[in-house]
Amino acid sequence: QVQLVESGGGVVQYGGSLRLSCVAYGTIISFADMAWYRQAPGKLRDLVALITRDEKTEYLDSVKGRFAISRDNAKKMVYLQMNNLTPDDTAIYYCNRQPPALPWGQGTQVTVSS
Repeated sequence: QVQLVESGGGVVQYGGSLRLSCVAYGTIISFADMAWYRQAPGKLRDLVALITRDEKTEYLDSVKGRFAISRDNAKKMVYLQMNNLTPDDTAIYYCNRQPPALPWGQGTQVTVSS
């Protein structure tokens, strides 16, 4: 009954921006740390942004200053604002608890071209 649904990905030019959204169905996220993860072709899934239950944030070094994670507990949503995108950001992006404790969703594809 628990489902994570990511959206907002797409194809953008080098330096472009995207805003990703995640909806958590069938679970309460108010007391959980939430995160965005990404997986590029041939690589493992990496954590890129974390937001705690009290809205403290942490980021992968390569995205600091460019990405911003936020949450809306009442709406059961988590967001990721992505600015100044580069081809190295190309990946499938997923949301989940941190540490991951929910079934993975399908993710949303982000492709950055040069």
